[in-house]
Amino acid sequence: MNVPFPTMTVPSPLPTRIEAGPFAVATENVSKHFGTEAALRGVNLQVPEGAVYVLIGPNGAGKSTTFRILLDLLRADSGSAKVLGLDPRSDGARLRAGIGYVPERFDWGYPWMRVGQLLAYHASHFSTWDHEYAAKLVRLFDLRPDRKFGSLSKGQTRRVHLAMALAHRPRLLVLDEPTDGLDPVMLDQTLGLLMDHVAETPTTLLISTHQVHDVDRLADYVGVMRGGRIIFQAPREVLRQNLLQYRIEPPDAWRGLPEFDGTVLWREALGREMRWRIWGEQGDVLESCARVGAVVRETTSLSLAEASLTILRHEGDA
Repeated sequence: MNVPFPTMTVPSPLPTRIEAGPFAVATENVSKHFGTEAALRGVNLQVPEGAVYVLIGPNGAGKSTTFRILLDLLRADSGSAKVLGLDPRSDGARLRAGIGYVPERFDWGYPWMRVGQLLAYHASHFSTWDHEYAAKLVRLFDLRPDRKFGSLSKGQTRRVHLAMALAHRPRLLVLDEPTDGLDPVMLDQTLGLLMDHVAETPTTLLISTHQVHDVDRLADYVGVMRGGRIIFQAPREVLRQNLLQYRIEPPDAWRGLPEFDGTVLWREALGREMRWRIWGEQGDVLESCARVGAVVRETTSLSLAEASLTILRHEGDA
């Protein structure tokens, strides 16, 4: 039986700032309360221009609230935000003209309109609407223009939302749980379409999800959100290189490695061996283990889902 080690409660070593700009989205200490409930607690979100930034977190983490503030659909209590160089509070309408938005809610739209009417109505608000591309999206998403929008299934509704967001080729895409409701075939097709869109159209993609495995192949940057805070933020490659799983056989009279305090994000005992997920340079970890006679039997990379879940659990315990 696997026996977990006691939980660590030391300060987190994880990065929460991205140094390299320029940024398509940058917030500074954004906070928001609903009554006495704190939805956001000093959010510092940094999305580099031209990147695919995946914001990961459980339901209720504050992702949707953050997105609504970026589009001036909701006002923050404190803090500031810049989106495409504009302040959402003073340039909300101008800003939304350059953004493609998919909301988390499925009832966003006009249920009495037919799909073709809804797309035409949406196109009338965007001077950059690409009619040829819109027609292609209708085919790829297998949309029926004669269907009433309010009669669609969740998956069909989401595909309409995606077509509306992509067809005017905006400078910024803000997609809130865009894969929710999609069947496996349409999910795979949609992810491929998003990859093609980013390659062909100069755009920044900010996408939130709690279904992390869906977007693993898209991410250039990763943010992890919990309890209204950004608890991790870094390039995907930094996460891939610095959070690894080690299978370690300790020496007799093992007293641990004090320098690992705070960097072991997850641990498990397997008889004589241990499995640790450690944040740090691989070379430093191997050197520290060798110095005390611990043998590293295996080093394993983590998927984005495994890595983000490790961070969420560690920060939740802390």
